[in-house]
Amino acid sequence: MLDVAVIEEPAAAEASLDPIRRRILAALAEPGSAAALAARLGLARQKVNYHLKELERHGLVVLAEERRKGNVTERVYRATAASYVISPAVLAAVSPDPTRSPDQLSARWLLALGSRLVQEVGTLLTGAARAQRRVASFGIDAEVRFASAADRTAFADGLAEAVAALVARYHDESAPGGRSHRVVVGLHQIPAAPDSAPDSAADSAAAPDTDSAPDAVPDSGPGQENAR
Repeated sequence: MLDVAVIEEPAAAEASLDPIRRRILAALAEPGSAAALAARLGLARQKVNYHLKELERHGLVVLAEERRKGNVTERVYRATAASYVISPAVLAAVSPDPTRSPDQLSARWLLALGSRLVQEVGTLLTGAARAQRRVASFGIDAEVRFASAADRTAFADGLAEAVAALVARYHDESAPGGRSHRVVVGLHQIPAAPDSAPDSAADSAAAPDTDSAPDAVPDSGPGQENAR
């Protein structure tokens, strides 16, 4: 079972969004039969069987084993992944495209970058799974609390300069056999938890200050689209 699987087909995405099928997928983190699922979820076995066949048809569940019980063969299924991500590629022509409006100070542009990241990495994972290979990638996830909007602006400027310097140092357009890599760096506020008491960060998230600090940090400065 994969940790994460990316759904790239519209029909598979539609199948996964059905409320009953979502419950079945969650339950099949551990292998189970239609009878066991029906008892666990409080559903009719015939209904579970129908949804299992649809999920199997779209590659979201697979047959794990068959067990013989008297004159009956019990089919045991498992989900193909512990969790799923629907690729923006499912939306085809209306999927977010960061090249349409590359505004580095726009939170919507940052969201489009994230959507492209999901789509491209999802394509890599799908191909790597077929070839039984791993995808070479790297990620950083950090949290920083700024004392002021001015500090946030200074941090964004310094980060952009540091990434641009690294890209300039290692980017080699003419390297024979080289492979292009994409570098994406983003900066955004962390939404407050719905049940948490509001603090200054939550208050500013509700009314962000757009005149003094960027919503997003540039990818990598010059050469950002083909950073190696």
